Amino acid sequence: MSDPATHPPPQRWLARGVLGIGLASLFSDWGHEAATAILPAFLASLGAPAFALGVIEGVSDGLSSFAKLAGGWIADRPKLRKPTGIIGYFATGFSTFAYAFAQSWPAILVMRALGWVGRGSRGPSRDTLLADCVAPDQQGRAFGFERGMDTIGAVLGPLCATALLGTLGARGVLRWTLLPGLAAGLAFAFLAPKGIPDEGHRAPSFASSFAQLPKAYWHYLAGVFAHGIGDFAPTLLILRAGQILTPHYGFARASAIAVALYTFYNFVDAAASYPAGVLADRIGKRGLLAVGYLFAVVAFAGFIFEPPTIPMLAILFGLAGIHGAVQQSVEKSLAAELLPAANRGSGFGVLATVNGIGDLISSVAVGALWSNVSPNAGFIYAGTFTLLGAILIYFYTGR
Repeated sequence: MSDPATHPPPQRWLARGVLGIGLASLFSDWGHEAATAILPAFLASLGAPAFALGVIEGVSDGLSSFAKLAGGWIADRPKLRKPTGIIGYFATGFSTFAYAFAQSWPAILVMRALGWVGRGSRGPSRDTLLADCVAPDQQGRAFGFERGMDTIGAVLGPLCATALLGTLGARGVLRWTLLPGLAAGLAFAFLAPKGIPDEGHRAPSFASSFAQLPKAYWHYLAGVFAHGIGDFAPTLLILRAGQILTPHYGFARASAIAVALYTFYNFVDAAASYPAGVLADRIGKRGLLAVGYLFAVVAFAGFIFEPPTIPMLAILFGLAGIHGAVQQSVEKSLAAELLPAANRGSGFGVLATVNGIGDLISSVAVGALWSNVSPNAGFIYAGTFTLLGAILIYFYTGR
């Protein structure tokens, strides 16, 4: 019989660092998703044109992608990971709070872009710290938990926005977002782990840090990018649901129902995130991620072919929520599996940048097709590239 002392007990995956990062994600999303839920109506009250929402989301995500790339390079330096995360969380909270003082949609664009730069720069450091908190066979759980906490915040945000809107008004809700924004920064500052210095590792230059990424990882990124240029911002789903329902319910009631559908989307996303991470650890990440992408394809097809009833919209938002859960939980844990530990920061930075560029392309392209051709043209475009991403992930990743 083997000596039990030679077999140490498995490490607990829900360590203090995992919990701290999860709480920071929860509070941060709580604040900025409250703002996101009322953003379409708030922009309309400012007299913004229909294309403004797509421009705001796309440009903010595009600028954020450059911060993600730089943030990945910073994250390869362990001592800088935690300070970068703290600054990033506080920057997002203060920028969302500043929406309350905007008088035009370009002002919202500037403030959201600044907040998303902070959000982008902190991401690789947060993800690298999270991957280091747990054993390799527990990374799906850890990333699923973080995604679940993030999305619980995304559920609470619209609920609070709806509850507070009648008493505080839109600008009052935006001012209120400062509270969860500050809580996010404090949770990360006090609970997230510090980077563990590797005395034998010298961080490479900016260019060489990305050149050292494995070939298999670049193949993986090809599938992620194909999916990304079809996966538009979910705020456009709120806009579409409102457009569909307005003729039957009027603008005010349709807007409230659209926010409720978005809350349901986030609830499904939160509920599915941790199970998706556990399943990825058990059956493999590549196939599950491809299936997750296909949920988006089905949802986009439903907006084209199914009658626009509230129950059908709820199903489509739910499918989109499952897609979001699998994508966010499994993309990062699969990346951690493919990347050497010394280059995880750069690898996460490139992953986030690829997704950011994809968000820029998809939001602008879908918005342009939506305005100049039809909403269905935007959904056809999105479904085509999301399907291509699923094919590339399944057949090309790991080669």
